[in-house]
Amino acid sequence: MSIEELARENVRRLTPYQSARRLGGNGDVWLNANEFPTAVSFALTQQTLNRYPECQPKAVIENYARYAGVKPEQVLVSRGADEGIELLIRAFCEPDKDAVMYCQPTYGMYSVSAETLGVECRNVLSLEDWQLDLPTITENLDGVKVVFVCSPNNPTGQIINPQDIRTLLELTRGKALVVADEAYIEFCPQATLAGWLEEYPHLVVLRTLSKAFALAGLRCGFTLANQEVINLLMKVIAPYPLSTPVADIAAQALTPQGINAMRERVAQILLERQYLSNALKEIPCVEQVFESETNYILVRFTASSAVFKSLWDQGIILRDQNKQPSLSGCLRITVGTREESQRVIDALKAEKV
Repeated sequence: MSIEELARENVRRLTPYQSARRLGGNGDVWLNANEFPTAVSFALTQQTLNRYPECQPKAVIENYARYAGVKPEQVLVSRGADEGIELLIRAFCEPDKDAVMYCQPTYGMYSVSAETLGVECRNVLSLEDWQLDLPTITENLDGVKVVFVCSPNNPTGQIINPQDIRTLLELTRGKALVVADEAYIEFCPQATLAGWLEEYPHLVVLRTLSKAFALAGLRCGFTLANQEVINLLMKVIAPYPLSTPVADIAAQALTPQGINAMRERVAQILLERQYLSNALKEIPCVEQVFESETNYILVRFTASSAVFKSLWDQGIILRDQNKQPSLSGCLRITVGTREESQRVIDALKAEKV
């Protein structure tokens, strides 16, 4: 029996998530991973690297709970929000029996995590405006244990109608978890559902330090949920999910000074997003610029594949969304610095339509 044959069948068939770094490229303008465009500086204060870290570092949990407006017992910290996705499926879904639901176009790790664990994926396509198709969701909820809703949605950039999420929470009460993925919530903080946890015991909120906190390289995410959910996730999480340096930097980033710095970065990105959006609307090869509540803009182009390759060859790396349902002709552009925006604008203006 070959090594390939020794592997689980579903893993042999699995297409891995194509992260920005896996896709590669030799660019100098990286606008494909929704990262903050410049580095932030931290100095390590913890030197006890000979000891294992706390499973759930107290300073990180308490600082994040204060920031998010929840109780410390409602917070779990993990290796990015991606680990939170996997923990929820592992804790709540029986392989070959239960299902997870998501609504494409959306973030690809929901399906990858479910398929890896042998859990059925139910994809209910979003409506034309990328809002939830509640009638079709209702028809397909039987056997679903976890429903993922990304809001603001990646890659489309819009907030999911909160009243629709409330309806979904009523539909799933006592039957399934509803997971609101709020990776980009710092760019539209008024839209958070963290304040709904008391009302809905089956609501879960995912957060991250990768975007507005400018710490994508730290790999630090959070799951906000009621204590009963957190207790179950603690049964399946790794013994030491955060290294000591990660916990050290995360705790610093979540001090009042760190949070103020994050909000200044958000204000900077929002100004840059408006500049880039306005400029894109005037470029001949651009068909449509979609409204965004995030640090990226979804854009539909004439001959998008040629545009993508042309910019790639010039060292400007965007994210191709053509293979996602309803996103034909679309590229996603992370909001970078003014200089990076200008590189994109000038390159696109030079394109022959």
